[in-house]
Amino acid sequence: MAKAALSGGWIFFPRLPCVFYWERMFWLLFFLVPAIHTQLCQPDGENAFKVRLSIKTALGDKSYVWDTNEEYLFRAMVAFAMRKVPNRETTDISHVLLCNVTKRVSFWFVVTDPLKNHTLPAAEVQSAIRMNRDRINNAFFLNDQTLEFLKIPSTLAPPSDPATPIWIIVFGVIFCIVIVAITLLILSGIRQRRRSNRGPSESLQILLFTQENGVHPIFFSAEASHSYQVLVK
Repeated sequence: MAKAALSGGWIFFPRLPCVFYWERMFWLLFFLVPAIHTQLCQPDGENAFKVRLSIKTALGDKSYVWDTNEEYLFRAMVAFAMRKVPNRETTDISHVLLCNVTKRVSFWFVVTDPLKNHTLPAAEVQSAIRMNRDRINNAFFLNDQTLEFLKIPSTLAPPSDPATPIWIIVFGVIFCIVIVAITLLILSGIRQRRRSNRGPSESLQILLFTQENGVHPIFFSAEASHSYQVLVK
């Protein structure tokens, strides 16, 4: 503090250069932090993920406008997912950075390390997003097809149980095969029995008659309209 002597006492004045110093530091940090964030979050950057939303396609007339409030919600959901990863419980909304936001609602994002000035590994972010994909989708009334994390595979839907148990389907198929086989055997037996019941008298008859010069047997079939004559000497 500077001081000056006047009649009746001393008057103290603040040191203006010190005030200007802290003001300069404040403005320096104010412009430096966004510059650092810009370097960390870049399209196709290390550990960066691209997100594409199709709000109009999913909701139609009930679609909403993507604005800073929706961006804040997205950052909050990503931070929520990261806090469920071991050793990442201190992740905050400020650690999720968005960049290159377009009007067609696509952007890139990274998650920064709270203690160090670098981004978290892509494997950790991908694991956190996959484990909480449904929660993130539901927050925006979207699904895996309308809220796409282009570098993160979609979560697989749990296998649905069939309405009819599998063992009943297998039993039904085997039962049908057995019924068809029994039916074919019965039809084959009936057909064979009809053939055996005819006998040789029905299929072939022989008439013998004598003439002066010998015996002439005539063979004819009951199923044919003509006969055959053989001369036996």
